[in-house]
Amino acid sequence: MTEFMDAVVTTANENEPLALMTIPVPEMAEKDVLVKVAAVAVNPVDAKQRDAAVASNATRVLGFDAVGEVVAVGEKATKFKTGDRIFYAGQLGRVGSNATFQAVNEDLAALAPEKMTDAEAAALPLTFLTAYELLADKFGLEVAENAASGKALLVINGAGGVGSVMIQLAKWMGMTVIASASREETVAWVKSLGADHVINHRDDYVAEMHMLGFDTVPYIAILHAPEPHFEQAAELIGAFGHIGAIVESVEPMPVGLIKNKAASLDWEFMFAKANYNVDMASQGDALALAAQLADKGSLRSTLTETLNGMTAENILAGQEKVSAGAVNGKLAIVF
Repeated sequence: MTEFMDAVVTTANENEPLALMTIPVPEMAEKDVLVKVAAVAVNPVDAKQRDAAVASNATRVLGFDAVGEVVAVGEKATKFKTGDRIFYAGQLGRVGSNATFQAVNEDLAALAPEKMTDAEAAALPLTFLTAYELLADKFGLEVAENAASGKALLVINGAGGVGSVMIQLAKWMGMTVIASASREETVAWVKSLGADHVINHRDDYVAEMHMLGFDTVPYIAILHAPEPHFEQAAELIGAFGHIGAIVESVEPMPVGLIKNKAASLDWEFMFAKANYNVDMASQGDALALAAQLADKGSLRSTLTETLNGMTAENILAGQEKVSAGAVNGKLAIVF
């Protein structure tokens, strides 16, 4: 096993914030597996982490979503063997997936879907886990086929990465899904994923919801900056309902509007379990479900764009495109 590898790392140069370098292969903890990375997907958090690293002159290997082959197993790792093809979203604070090799805790991974390409599989983990945890851990729903029949879910920013998975997962659970989209192509996209109704989040969508026959709904997922949507969500949420959000608010929000409904504002952050060592194995279990659904045809990859080659240019281009909101679904890079 080689001691060094290629990796795309952050620099202190704002004009060239990423560079391809040769660095040591990550050291493995006892429950880690070492993965030869085959493909990665790009997420909005990548650009945020890159900008923070450049500003602080920190050399970091970024990247979370990945699929690849297990090439070594830690002393206490028992879940996988060498040669297994796995996928995962990783964790904060470790050497990321934009490299030839990555060490990842086995609890966070699962065998990759057999019927998906590397790019298709790499597009799933982070968004699937975020959608799954919102539905299961935050909304308290049973994530099983038709287990939530008769319940309605409003997904704001339905065409993004998380929304594209959440629509499919909620439909498999039997829910009625109303998704927001504002452009012809995003409307078509969310409909193709199974959305029962589409509203425009740039219009008076409270009125649109009422016209569709929904005075209130029990579950609302805000998958964009929450401030522009909170007042509308507060009006639409039912008593004892749940409003879930995944993007940090930077301005005050009138959370008192939901007090008399005894409704909840639920924050979801997929990396919290690994950060605080809370039920980490549940993420591997959730990804095993994702693989099962994908191989059965109940969950399709949300991949819409692929770049080829582990280069600083490709990774930077992918980060810029995703952070600008110019991608429906997910963008992946095949190494």
